[in-house]
Amino acid sequence: MPAVSDAVRALLPARFRKKRPRVAVVRLNGVIGAVSPLRSGLSIATVAGSLERAFAMPGLVAVAIVVNSPGGAPAQSHLIHRRIRSLAEEKSLPVLAFVEDVAASGGYMIACAADEIVADPTSVVGSIGVVSAGFGFDKLIARIGVERRVHTQGEAKAMLDPFRPEEPADVERLLRLQADVQEVFTGLVTARRPNLRAGDNLFTGAVWTGRQALELGLIDAIGDIRTTLRARFGDTVDLRLVAEAKGSFVARLLRRAAPGGTGVADGVLSALEERAAWARYGL
Repeated sequence: MPAVSDAVRALLPARFRKKRPRVAVVRLNGVIGAVSPLRSGLSIATVAGSLERAFAMPGLVAVAIVVNSPGGAPAQSHLIHRRIRSLAEEKSLPVLAFVEDVAASGGYMIACAADEIVADPTSVVGSIGVVSAGFGFDKLIARIGVERRVHTQGEAKAMLDPFRPEEPADVERLLRLQADVQEVFTGLVTARRPNLRAGDNLFTGAVWTGRQALELGLIDAIGDIRTTLRARFGDTVDLRLVAEAKGSFVARLLRRAAPGGTGVADGVLSALEERAAWARYGL
């Protein structure tokens, strides 16, 4: 009867209580970046508070990061990764990441901030690559008789304008940007995951199941947070979930106001973009 024993222990003087190992748990769920009062998501601004509270909790033996993200903005992914590493080194605490449905692209970059990564056998892991996507409307506006007028100072200022024909020079410039971001990403993964299986090209943007990822060295174990932490720290391990920040009063008010006016269009667009991000991994 664990509940009864915990209640009895709480009545004892502090010196007679047996100290339970404590692990702070932070959930990072959603698409990374594109955060606004009307769009939820992960960014350094939205998760910094939760991370700070988690690592500041007294009596910790570890911090657990639960990741469920299809990725998103590379800069925000990298900033979150660096904040986790900075706090872990500052507090001298081990970090374990637990993958739920997916840790892909920026989601996997965040998971790599952990000292160990644990995933379900059916989790989707990887997508170590960079993608840019959009639409071209130049033929549409020509068909309906709309003339696009753009005036810039700087030849690259209107690069990849979706209302103008795609320029080969713009595409080449974009590919160079992507290559630079990819170099940062692959360098980070290589540094944090030294046991990657040699001979496998893991940096093509492909994804794998948890079982496949284990064989490739992308993760360390198959499991779930409760079973893993109880096996590591004992059945009495105290898992302390750090609540997500609710956001400011103004942000919550704007979300409630979203059903009217421009909030509808913004909300629909946000939902479509988020749905597309998850759908890439069959979710």
